Amino acid sequence: MTEQKKYGPAGGVLASGDGGQAVRADGVVDGVRRARRGVGRAGPGRQPQRAPLRKHPVFGSRTRTLLAFVLPSAVLLLLINLYPVAYAFVQSLKDGSLIAPGHFVGLHNYASVLTDPRFWGAARFTLVFTLVGVFGSWLAGLGLALLLRTRVPARGAFKVLLLLPWVVPVVVSATSWNWLVATPQSPIPTLLRHLGFGDVLFLASPLLAQVTVCVFKVWISFPFMMMMMSSALASVDASVYEAAKVDGAGPWQTFRLITMPMISRTTFVSWILMTIFCVNDFPTVYLLTGGGPVGSTRTLVVLAYQTVFQEFQTGTGVAIAFLMTFVLVAISVVLYRQIRKVNIE
Repeated sequence: MTEQKKYGPAGGVLASGDGGQAVRADGVVDGVRRARRGVGRAGPGRQPQRAPLRKHPVFGSRTRTLLAFVLPSAVLLLLINLYPVAYAFVQSLKDGSLIAPGHFVGLHNYASVLTDPRFWGAARFTLVFTLVGVFGSWLAGLGLALLLRTRVPARGAFKVLLLLPWVVPVVVSATSWNWLVATPQSPIPTLLRHLGFGDVLFLASPLLAQVTVCVFKVWISFPFMMMMMSSALASVDASVYEAAKVDGAGPWQTFRLITMPMISRTTFVSWILMTIFCVNDFPTVYLLTGGGPVGSTRTLVVLAYQTVFQEFQTGTGVAIAFLMTFVLVAISVVLYRQIRKVNIE
């Protein structure tokens, strides 16, 4: 009689014959072995168990070492920068002077500044002074940077001479300009008188004094713009100009469509820096005119200085300085957003 075999689901033999004992197949044995090793414990609907994660300390040895190096410098910077600013802001809320601390008056100093005609006169000239200083020096610097890219004889010596207005201390430059234009016997008024223009007193007329101060600012600032634009122009690939020349682009088209977009980021950065320089420029105006005549060349920083150290109104002067800071931050944010919008393809 033929012996019948029964097979289990794993393919192994369950029974042999009618009354034989069940025998485990190789597949079942393998499953048992895997279960002993911890594999296959997860049945249907169960997730395999994971080993517990190691808990790292919040401040490890590496973190503590970094903090030991960084914290002293951070604390020092806070003490040097943040504390004076906070103390000055508190002073702007008081009616004190350089001698007496004064009492808390809230925003009264800011309200009095905003209703003072001198503040708005200084703000108007600060705006004119900044616009002329930024764009005048930028145009002069860009023009000279383009000129230096051509074959100029003794280009190295020429560049050194152009850097002198920026390198020379502003005290020396202001003294030189005073000697040139301050009195009727100065060289430039004497030359104009011989040419038939009469006595031209540059620092006695409000309009001429404003023009003189603005031109002086352009004079001492254009080397900075020239270096910024020279570095930007040097980063432009020469193959771009060669391709434009092959396509038949003229000098103006090349400048407008290639050069300006390629140096736009550096241009905006230089505008931001020069705006900060112009608004905060105290020695240029004070050494040349002292804010006169009759306050025509008084900028906001000069007005703040005169209010604190000549009129001894600390709270009002510091309030003027903080208003200047708010305006500078707003202008810088606007220009920085323009930088982020620039896409060079």
